[in-house]
Amino acid sequence: MARTRKPVVEVRRSQRRRRTVSAYRDGERVVVLIPDRFSRAEETEWVERMLARLAAREERIQRTDEELQTRARRLTNRYLADHAEQVRPASVRWVTNQNGRWGSCTPDDGTIRISHRIQEMPDWVIDYVLLHELSHLVVPSHNAEFWELVNRFGKAERARGYLEGISAATGLVLADD
Repeated sequence: MARTRKPVVEVRRSQRRRRTVSAYRDGERVVVLIPDRFSRAEETEWVERMLARLAAREERIQRTDEELQTRARRLTNRYLADHAEQVRPASVRWVTNQNGRWGSCTPDDGTIRISHRIQEMPDWVIDYVLLHELSHLVVPSHNAEFWELVNRFGKAERARGYLEGISAATGLVLADD
């Protein structure tokens, strides 16, 4: 996804951060996290470097609704095969209007919406969020049976921790659904 104009960049300095630099997109803004000790020249260098890395990653990772639908079928076959008749989503798509959730499911009409905020996250995190929403087609609530289905995914706990870490690091309060 090529961008023609330079995004708004917010640089956050941290006294606890020693060596590492990271960046992420928050809507149209790019947040770059750097050590507090960096000079202005180092800051400028690292901002440019991180913008280039984000652009390269975005070109590599072009996630589409079709890819998401294919991923949903693969996850259903692997983790929810014993509920295949129930797990037939009417639609699975990326949305940009979910600012308080990673994903959502409406079991009554079979629609699943996944926040665009996770499009650049690792595949196993996307798989977790998608499986979480697919499981709602079987069990609408978050009861023990629901979590039993979700926890069939071997990296479920790790993915929850990853998402909690992202929420804490960005100051966003986001929930599974």
